[in-house]
Amino acid sequence: MKKKWRKARRQVAALPYRFDMQGELEVLLITSRETRRWVLPKGWPMPGRKPHRAAEREAYEEAGLKGRISKAVLGTYEYDKRLDNGMVVSCAVSVFPLHVTGQHNRWPERGQRELCWCTPQEAADLVQEDDLKLLLHAFLPNEVPALS
Repeated sequence: MKKKWRKARRQVAALPYRFDMQGELEVLLITSRETRRWVLPKGWPMPGRKPHRAAEREAYEEAGLKGRISKAVLGTYEYDKRLDNGMVVSCAVSVFPLHVTGQHNRWPERGQRELCWCTPQEAADLVQEDDLKLLLHAFLPNEVPALS
């Protein structure tokens, strides 16, 4: 294994959520392309885009989602990412709630990932990162700051 990068790199993620026909809260998890772990749509910050807009873009690219995203960070979590060159970097991920209003028929990474709508508690059981588990358990959409 190659040396681990010391300083945490920043990433952004969307926490997609919706309400089912009975009004129950659901959140979306997707699988990562490499390890097939359950994760949120996330990625690196994008030059020229505000962090919440970059997270919104990742939700589109990875799951075809459209909706309204909060400008305010819900919380953060950390995880270790293995880069293509084998180096492991610690990533600090800022999470932005995304109220999903629909899904495109086609999107860039369609067919490359599995998608799972589930309760926040079920999602917390599926993810590996402890801080992300806590975020999911505590998620209350009525406390989400203004959506744009």
